[in-house]
Amino acid sequence: MPPEMRVLAKGYTDTPVIPGQSWRVHDIDRPMPPVITPGSSSTQSQTGTPPSDAIVLFDGSNTHAWANRQGGPCEWQLVAGDAMEVTPRTGDIHSKESFGTCQLHIEWRAPTEIYADSQGRGNSGVFLLGLYEIQVLDGYDNPTYADGVTAAIYGQYPPLVNSCVPPGEWHTFDVVFETPEFDGEMLVEPAHLTVFHNGVLVHLRQAIQGPTKHRELASYSEPHGPKGPLVLQDHGDKVQFRNIWIRELNALQAE
Repeated sequence: MPPEMRVLAKGYTDTPVIPGQSWRVHDIDRPMPPVITPGSSSTQSQTGTPPSDAIVLFDGSNTHAWANRQGGPCEWQLVAGDAMEVTPRTGDIHSKESFGTCQLHIEWRAPTEIYADSQGRGNSGVFLLGLYEIQVLDGYDNPTYADGVTAAIYGQYPPLVNSCVPPGEWHTFDVVFETPEFDGEMLVEPAHLTVFHNGVLVHLRQAIQGPTKHRELASYSEPHGPKGPLVLQDHGDKVQFRNIWIRELNALQAE
């Protein structure tokens, strides 16, 4: 607004109603958004902090928010750098709490020792609702099939670009996940994923074809609930994770 047009009004009661909403333009009675404290970004040597309204799933101090597939204690190991490391052959772990539409932040790094290539190198996965996988893989100078590279929506969509850093360096995934909608047995709206890998947009509200499959077509063959756990995959490699937090978004949808 130009300086000569500035007014002290904190809102109006005589402006048009916004289409599809119950509020007027600049409505004086429209509720203000809640105030939070933003977090800080991580560096390679220092873990950042989550925003104040986030649910912290892992901060390096313990694995109490996690369980194994059978519901028992998480058997992955705490390691230096506020991280936890996959203990191969102990199985996937899942968050004890379930989530629906959300913002997820997670950091990970692949081992520096390279013993294999393609899918055998720094392999893990992040599963939203325990069903929809974003691929974790050491994709630095490591050719493999396109829909299985780092940050792929596994078996469905490659990322827009390969934004990998060398093995041993920390990656970040910042994810917005929208749950699918069902009406009884019928799919009304598919799940959607927006993903930033190391700060670079690699998926923009990509419509998901169904829960992740290996060597099969994904489909919504069965409806499921609106919430589920976050699952981290044990694929046999000593991948490390740190600074995992989630913000539930359903309750924050703009009125």
